[in-house]
Amino acid sequence: MTTIAVLGSGTVARTLAGRLTDGGREVVVGSRDPRRAAGRWAGSGVRLTGLAEAADSGALVVNALPGPVSVEVLGGLAAQLAGKVLVDVANATDSDARGFASGLRYPGGSLAEEIQRALPDVRVVKTLNTMHESVMADPAGLATPPTAFLSGDDAEAKKAVGGLLGELGWPADWIIDLGGVESARAPEAFVLMVGGLVGALGPVPFGLSVAR
Repeated sequence: MTTIAVLGSGTVARTLAGRLTDGGREVVVGSRDPRRAAGRWAGSGVRLTGLAEAADSGALVVNALPGPVSVEVLGGLAAQLAGKVLVDVANATDSDARGFASGLRYPGGSLAEEIQRALPDVRVVKTLNTMHESVMADPAGLATPPTAFLSGDDAEAKKAVGGLLGELGWPADWIIDLGGVESARAPEAFVLMVGGLVGALGPVPFGLSVAR
């Protein structure tokens, strides 16, 4: 079974790595500061390393880094990521005083497109960025089935990511393939609604769902 690398060591990384490890996957988490992050990951069963070592270890790599720094940080890992599938779950935004998204860092484009442009030898697939992090690894926990979207230029890469979503608890009919990497623009823009939704619903887990 292939090793999964998760780049980033925050709450999103912990949620995804925990579910995958519980399912029997070997997971390597890469942190920008492994020594500082070590205490939060003690006893998790996950190997914590630096970013380059993690990227080199995983056949499939998840970008759980903060969106605003993703292009710069991932660009420095081009050699380790070449030829691999990169699952981008981040959103790149500017934030308001409350910490909610106030604008997109790449208006007229998307973070996924910027990553693909910076790393042409990497097969980028956008997914899981339209929901609270807890929903990423427990979609059945919501009262209404959420939707996971796929955007990417490589059909085999999207197939591999669809399999990974299955391991995270996503039934196939809850996943919609939107098309090429440029189709990530619409789901990335959903983050602009989050502040208003939290104001209306309170701090409860939610995700975007397509009714049909």
